[in-house]
Amino acid sequence: MTVRRTTTLLGVAAEAALAVPGVTGLQPRLSRRLAAAAAPTLTDARPYHTSPDAGIRADRAPGGGWHIEVRCVLAEGRRALDVAQNVHDQVGTAVTSHLAALDAVERVTVEVTVTRIATWYDGW
Repeated sequence: MTVRRTTTLLGVAAEAALAVPGVTGLQPRLSRRLAAAAAPTLTDARPYHTSPDAGIRADRAPGGGWHIEVRCVLAEGRRALDVAQNVHDQVGTAVTSHLAALDAVERVTVEVTVTRIATWYDGW
């Protein structure tokens, strides 16, 4: 799969995760946040801004197929387990459908990590 298609795969996964009720955002990995902070571009007035798919990672699985990692921030007042399960199911369905549309039927595993619970005063 080309870089462009992998980027599209990340976008599909991010869109699916963000559509789940109770998900307030995606949390980029520390390495990506540090890289963005260390090298802000002149056109970006917000050096800590990251793309919506920054909390998504897609790797080829050792036995074939894809392994998708989703790092999400949840809303306060929701059961984290229920929301994480919903994210898992929605991302898996969306990525599988996307791959099927490309005639690339492959196994997809999804790992969901809840990085924090956003409270009302976090500004969401």
